[in-house]
Amino acid sequence: MRYFLSIFICGLVCFNMNAQDSTLPFHQIPEAPESYTAEHVVARMVDGLGYRYYWATEGLRVEDLAYEPGNDGQNVKAVLKHLYGLSLTIKNSVNSTPNIRPLPNEELPFEELRARTLKNLKAASDGFREMKKKGLKKSTVIFQRGERTSEFPFWNMLNGPIADAIYHTGQIVSYRRSSGNPINPKVNVFMGKTRE
Repeated sequence: MRYFLSIFICGLVCFNMNAQDSTLPFHQIPEAPESYTAEHVVARMVDGLGYRYYWATEGLRVEDLAYEPGNDGQNVKAVLKHLYGLSLTIKNSVNSTPNIRPLPNEELPFEELRARTLKNLKAASDGFREMKKKGLKKSTVIFQRGERTSEFPFWNMLNGPIADAIYHTGQIVSYRRSSGNPINPKVNVFMGKTRE
């Protein structure tokens, strides 16, 4: 009886995880905008990041999350937390919302961390896509630490948080390969779709 109950619960958990994943954004890259504006190009960059992040984190196991390369490098879970913070900064840049530092030290389960990161990237992509032409000119990156505020032009978003998030997503791909769990070989980042 316990055996069947265990199998039922395991099946229910797997079904629930699969159902949750199908609702997360970036299973594939959305259709490209029809026009080439600066705002649409940034949205597309975030779409590419979201797609890469989705598949870099899809199917991570407990041992993958704990993997660290040595030499004082961070484990995958710490890199995921950093990526979550970067996703917040990217999302906040759409409306020049201040990024409060330090971030609250929440201990989120992996599934929640992944879902929040993907949803932040989706909100950012949508925000950039809907931005009026020349909207990036008014967009700033703001950091607030206590009473001190630092403000930067949007240029810093490109070479800072967006590029950093792409870099760290690639780091997760490398780490999971090293821990024996490579990403789905059917992922095609050029096309933004995963072969069936």
